[in-house]
Amino acid sequence: MTAELGKTAPDFTLPITSGETKSLSDYKGQNIVLYFYPKDNTPGCTTEACDFRDLTGPLKEQGAIVLGVSPDSIKKHQNFTEKYTLPFPLFADEQAEASEAYGVWQLKKNFGKEYMGIVRSTFVIDKDFNLVKEWRKVKVNEHADEVLSFLKELNKA
Repeated sequence: MTAELGKTAPDFTLPITSGETKSLSDYKGQNIVLYFYPKDNTPGCTTEACDFRDLTGPLKEQGAIVLGVSPDSIKKHQNFTEKYTLPFPLFADEQAEASEAYGVWQLKKNFGKEYMGIVRSTFVIDKDFNLVKEWRKVKVNEHADEVLSFLKELNKA
């Protein structure tokens, strides 16, 4: 199953920061902000994580939980979470299974080298577990605010 707007969100089961293994569907019943990012402790990824951290209260007011996904290990996620006091779980997608299901595991180019990696993307999954919004090739600046604005509109509907 691949991610498609208006359809049921692809489910996956992976280890999270706490060391537990969780399924995305465990969070059904609330709005889910699912964001995929390339790597812990890099400038853009740190900014994005901290922006979502700083909006945790307003996002909760909109009935939303934030979940992050990257190919980093649980140990790296735990260090990243501790360093920046992140209040939400990070999934360790070391085999890129969730990333592939959401179509964000793609060929990338950097300094003339080609490699497979995550293209920064965010998805909103509604309380019924349907994919209702996607942002692909995200630019970090003000992105978390844009997600919050979308959730406010979604809740008005």
